Amino acid sequence: MTSQSASARMTSRASARALNRRAARVEKTQLLLAEFENTSDVLHAAEVMRRAGYQKWDVHSPFPIHGMDAAMGLKDSRLGWTVLLFALTGLTGAFVMMYWMGGVDYPFVAGGKPPGALPPMAPIIFELTILFSAFGTVLGMLHLNRMPRHNHPVFSSERFKGASDHRFFVSVDSRDKNFDAGRTRALLESNHASFIELIEVTS
Repeated sequence: MTSQSASARMTSRASARALNRRAARVEKTQLLLAEFENTSDVLHAAEVMRRAGYQKWDVHSPFPIHGMDAAMGLKDSRLGWTVLLFALTGLTGAFVMMYWMGGVDYPFVAGGKPPGALPPMAPIIFELTILFSAFGTVLGMLHLNRMPRHNHPVFSSERFKGASDHRFFVSVDSRDKNFDAGRTRALLESNHASFIELIEVTS
Protein backbone atom coordinates (compact mmCIF):
# COMPACT_ATOMS: atom_id res chain seq x y z
CA MET A 1 0.00 0.00 0.00
CA THR A 2 2.88 2.30 0.79
CA SER A 3 4.52 1.62 -2.55
CA GLN A 4 1.23 2.29 -4.33
CA SER A 5 0.87 5.63 -2.51
CA ALA A 6 4.42 6.61 -3.39
CA SER A 7 3.83 5.63 -7.00
CA ALA A 8 0.62 7.66 -7.07
CA ARG A 9 2.41 10.69 -5.64
CA MET A 10 5.20 10.39 -8.22
CA THR A 11 2.65 10.10 -11.02
CA SER A 12 0.79 13.12 -9.66
CA ARG A 13 3.99 15.20 -9.50
CA ALA A 14 4.97 14.14 -13.03
CA SER A 15 1.52 15.11 -14.30
CA ALA A 16 1.76 18.47 -12.55
CA ARG A 17 5.17 19.14 -14.08
CA ALA A 18 3.85 18.21 -17.53
CA LEU A 19 0.89 20.55 -17.08
CA ASN A 20 3.18 23.36 -15.95
CA ARG A 21 5.42 22.85 -18.98
CA ARG A 22 2.42 22.91 -21.30
CA ALA A 23 1.10 26.04 -19.61
CA ALA A 24 4.48 27.71 -19.94
CA ARG A 25 4.60 26.87 -23.65
CA VAL A 26 1.14 28.32 -24.18
CA GLU A 27 1.99 31.46 -22.25
CA LYS A 28 5.14 31.98 -24.29
CA THR A 29 3.18 31.87 -27.53
CA GLN A 30 0.33 34.18 -26.58
CA LEU A 31 -0.27 37.27 -28.66
CA LEU A 32 -2.40 40.22 -27.65
CA LEU A 33 -4.04 41.81 -30.70
CA ALA A 34 -5.63 45.26 -30.34
CA GLU A 35 -7.74 46.82 -33.07
CA PHE A 36 -7.97 50.57 -33.75
CA GLU A 37 -10.35 52.45 -36.00
CA ASN A 38 -8.13 55.24 -37.34
CA THR A 39 -4.52 56.26 -37.87
CA SER A 40 -4.36 58.81 -35.07
CA ASP A 41 -5.41 56.23 -32.46
CA VAL A 42 -2.95 53.59 -33.59
CA LEU A 43 -0.18 56.19 -33.88
CA HIS A 44 -0.82 57.34 -30.31
CA ALA A 45 -0.96 53.72 -29.11
CA ALA A 46 2.43 53.06 -30.73
CA GLU A 47 3.94 56.02 -28.87
CA VAL A 48 2.51 54.73 -25.60
CA MET A 49 3.87 51.22 -26.20
CA ARG A 50 7.32 52.60 -26.94
CA ARG A 51 7.34 54.80 -23.83
CA ALA A 52 6.16 51.83 -21.74
CA GLY A 53 9.30 49.94 -22.75
CA TYR A 54 7.81 47.15 -24.85
CA GLN A 55 10.19 45.49 -27.32
CA LYS A 56 8.37 42.58 -28.98
CA TRP A 57 5.41 44.27 -30.59
CA ASP A 58 4.34 45.50 -34.01
CA VAL A 59 1.85 47.71 -35.82
CA HIS A 60 -0.22 46.42 -38.75
CA SER A 61 -1.73 48.87 -41.22
CA PRO A 62 -3.15 48.67 -44.75
CA PHE A 63 -0.90 51.58 -45.79
CA PRO A 64 2.18 53.44 -44.46
CA ILE A 65 1.41 55.92 -41.68
CA HIS A 66 3.43 59.13 -41.59
CA GLY A 67 5.38 59.36 -38.32
CA MET A 68 4.94 55.70 -37.37
CA ASP A 69 8.68 54.93 -37.49
CA ALA A 70 9.37 57.67 -34.94
CA ALA A 71 6.38 56.64 -32.82
CA MET A 72 7.66 53.06 -32.66
CA GLY A 73 11.23 54.17 -32.05
CA LEU A 74 12.52 52.39 -35.14
CA LYS A 75 16.09 53.08 -36.20
CA ASP A 76 17.19 53.67 -39.77
CA SER A 77 17.19 50.49 -41.82
CA ARG A 78 20.46 48.59 -42.16
CA LEU A 79 19.46 47.54 -45.66
CA GLY A 80 21.49 50.36 -47.24
CA TRP A 81 24.73 49.00 -45.78
CA THR A 82 23.92 45.52 -47.08
CA VAL A 83 23.27 46.91 -50.56
CA LEU A 84 26.52 48.91 -50.44
CA LEU A 85 28.50 45.80 -49.49
CA PHE A 86 27.00 43.82 -52.36
CA ALA A 87 27.56 46.72 -54.80
CA LEU A 88 31.24 46.98 -53.87
CA THR A 89 31.56 43.22 -54.25
CA GLY A 90 30.09 43.39 -57.73
CA LEU A 91 32.25 46.37 -58.72
CA THR A 92 35.46 44.78 -57.43
CA GLY A 93 34.67 41.39 -58.91
CA ALA A 94 33.90 42.88 -62.33
CA PHE A 95 37.10 44.94 -62.36
CA VAL A 96 39.32 42.02 -61.33
CA MET A 97 37.64 39.69 -63.82
CA MET A 98 37.94 42.12 -66.75
CA TYR A 99 41.49 43.16 -65.91
CA TRP A 100 42.63 39.53 -65.62
CA MET A 101 40.94 38.41 -68.84
CA GLY A 102 41.82 41.43 -71.00
CA GLY A 103 45.09 42.55 -69.47
CA VAL A 104 46.84 39.46 -68.06
CA ASP A 105 45.45 36.13 -69.21
CA TYR A 106 44.72 37.10 -72.83
CA PRO A 107 45.92 40.64 -73.63
CA PHE A 108 43.94 41.98 -76.56
CA VAL A 109 43.89 45.41 -78.18
CA ALA A 110 40.29 46.44 -78.89
CA GLY A 111 39.44 49.78 -80.54
CA GLY A 112 43.00 50.97 -80.18
CA LYS A 113 42.81 50.78 -76.38
CA PRO A 114 45.68 49.06 -74.54
CA PRO A 115 45.07 45.76 -72.71
CA GLY A 116 43.67 46.32 -69.22
CA ALA A 117 42.39 49.83 -69.99
CA LEU A 118 39.46 50.97 -67.88
CA PRO A 119 37.02 52.40 -70.51
CA PRO A 120 36.19 49.03 -72.13
CA MET A 121 35.48 47.64 -68.66
CA ALA A 122 32.95 50.31 -67.74
CA PRO A 123 29.78 48.62 -69.08
CA ILE A 124 30.54 45.30 -67.37
CA ILE A 125 31.55 46.99 -64.12
CA PHE A 126 28.33 49.02 -64.17
CA GLU A 127 26.13 46.01 -64.94
CA LEU A 128 27.63 43.77 -62.25
CA THR A 129 27.47 46.56 -59.67
CA ILE A 130 23.73 46.98 -60.36
CA LEU A 131 23.14 43.21 -60.46
CA PHE A 132 24.84 42.59 -57.12
CA SER A 133 23.01 45.59 -55.60
CA ALA A 134 19.71 44.01 -56.63
CA PHE A 135 20.72 40.70 -55.03
CA GLY A 136 21.74 42.54 -51.85
CA THR A 137 18.43 44.40 -51.73
CA VAL A 138 16.31 41.26 -52.01
CA LEU A 139 18.40 39.04 -49.72
CA GLY A 140 18.88 41.81 -47.15
CA MET A 141 15.16 42.57 -47.08
CA LEU A 142 14.31 38.90 -46.58
CA HIS A 143 16.83 38.58 -43.74
CA LEU A 144 15.86 41.78 -41.91
CA ASN A 145 12.15 40.93 -42.16
CA ARG A 146 12.77 37.34 -41.02
CA MET A 147 11.23 36.01 -44.19
CA PRO A 148 9.97 33.80 -45.65
CA ARG A 149 7.44 33.20 -42.89
CA HIS A 150 4.41 31.43 -44.27
CA ASN A 151 2.23 31.86 -41.21
CA HIS A 152 1.87 34.23 -38.27
CA PRO A 153 -0.33 34.01 -35.16
CA VAL A 154 -2.29 37.13 -36.19
CA PHE A 155 -3.63 35.26 -39.22
CA SER A 156 -5.75 33.10 -36.91
CA SER A 157 -7.84 36.17 -36.08
CA GLU A 158 -10.85 36.76 -38.32
CA ARG A 159 -10.84 40.48 -37.53
CA PHE A 160 -7.22 40.79 -38.67
CA LYS A 161 -8.41 40.49 -42.28
CA GLY A 162 -9.32 44.18 -41.95
CA ALA A 163 -5.59 45.01 -41.75
CA SER A 164 -5.43 44.82 -45.54
CA ASP A 165 -8.40 47.14 -46.00
CA HIS A 166 -9.48 49.66 -43.36
CA ARG A 167 -8.41 48.57 -39.88
CA PHE A 168 -5.28 49.14 -37.79
CA PHE A 169 -3.76 46.76 -35.25
CA VAL A 170 -1.12 46.57 -32.55
CA SER A 171 0.14 43.08 -31.66
CA VAL A 172 2.15 42.37 -28.49
CA ASP A 173 4.10 39.14 -28.06
CA SER A 174 3.90 37.48 -24.64
CA ARG A 175 7.67 36.86 -24.78
CA ASP A 176 8.18 40.58 -24.18
CA LYS A 177 9.68 41.13 -20.74
CA ASN A 178 7.01 43.72 -19.92
CA PHE A 179 4.09 41.59 -21.07
CA ASP A 180 1.28 40.95 -18.65
CA ALA A 181 -2.06 39.97 -20.16
CA GLY A 182 -4.08 42.11 -17.75
CA ARG A 183 -1.87 45.20 -17.62
CA THR A 184 -1.11 45.19 -21.33
CA ARG A 185 -4.80 44.85 -22.17
CA ALA A 186 -5.66 47.71 -19.82
CA LEU A 187 -2.94 49.88 -21.39
CA LEU A 188 -4.31 49.30 -24.89
CA GLU A 189 -7.92 49.77 -23.80
CA SER A 190 -7.04 53.11 -22.20
CA ASN A 191 -5.65 54.23 -25.56
CA HIS A 192 -8.85 53.77 -27.57
CA ALA A 193 -8.52 50.17 -28.72
CA SER A 194 -11.94 49.24 -30.11
CA PHE A 195 -11.41 45.48 -29.76
CA ILE A 196 -8.79 43.29 -28.06
CA GLU A 197 -8.31 39.55 -28.32
CA LEU A 198 -5.79 37.13 -26.86
CA ILE A 199 -4.46 34.68 -29.43
CA GLU A 200 -2.95 31.43 -28.19
CA VAL A 201 -0.70 29.55 -30.56
CA THR A 202 -0.67 25.80 -30.02
CA SER A 203 2.37 25.06 -32.17
